[in-house]
Amino acid sequence: MKRFITIGLLLAATNGFAFTVDEIVEKANQAAYYAGDDGSADVKMVITEANGGTRTREFRILRKNTGDGNQKFYVYFKAPADVNRQVFLVWKNAAQGKNDQRWLFLPDLNLVKPIAPGDKRTSFVGSDFVYEDVSGRALWEDKHELTGETDTQYIVKNTPVNPDSVEFSYYNVWIDKDTFLPRKAEYYNKEGKLYRVVEALKVETIQGFPTVIESKVSDLDDGSNTVNTFSNVKYNIGLNEQLFTERFLRRPPREATK
Repeated sequence: MKRFITIGLLLAATNGFAFTVDEIVEKANQAAYYAGDDGSADVKMVITEANGGTRTREFRILRKNTGDGNQKFYVYFKAPADVNRQVFLVWKNAAQGKNDQRWLFLPDLNLVKPIAPGDKRTSFVGSDFVYEDVSGRALWEDKHELTGETDTQYIVKNTPVNPDSVEFSYYNVWIDKDTFLPRKAEYYNKEGKLYRVVEALKVETIQGFPTVIESKVSDLDDGSNTVNTFSNVKYNIGLNEQLFTERFLRRPPREATK
């Protein structure tokens, strides 16, 4: 049963330690995106349309933490043929007021296409995920409020500081108290209607890090959904930061293709 509480500086407590809502969302961000110094995973994406038809994507994600909350992501697509050898590259800038840099390499056109900051909420390779889902949303872009909790989870409401920059009015996130992994997010549109749900369906501990190995996004307006299944997950593998440069968009490294 949910226990709704008064919002104040002292917002939550576990194991005798108190956390503010900013500490909770920071811990959740670390758990979801910063495990280890770097990492890699193979991903199978299944997109299910409202009519029941399905499409599949297969890709590998490489990620490296570069200090001060900054990160770099390299996503290499392997299948099907229409996306084979496409690369999505992100340089994540955690500094307040700074935008991430994102590029998409289209091999058929031999074209490197920058992704504008305003496009980060658009569909990621035709799925129900958006570009921002891959590398995460900057914490400073939202105001955070602890609206409730259960015995095992915190419930945090997130309202955009710049509402004109996004398609949602706010979203609620359920965060595990033991692992601090976000387990569900519900997005509400400008009319206050729930239209999008993101869920962590399966979690395993890998190399000591609680890890989401199956996630799902549901578009409640379209009736479509996308499920990502993660395998071959590894942390602290010693990735070279040089892999995350434009040079390797056209010539993918073996770390991405093997």
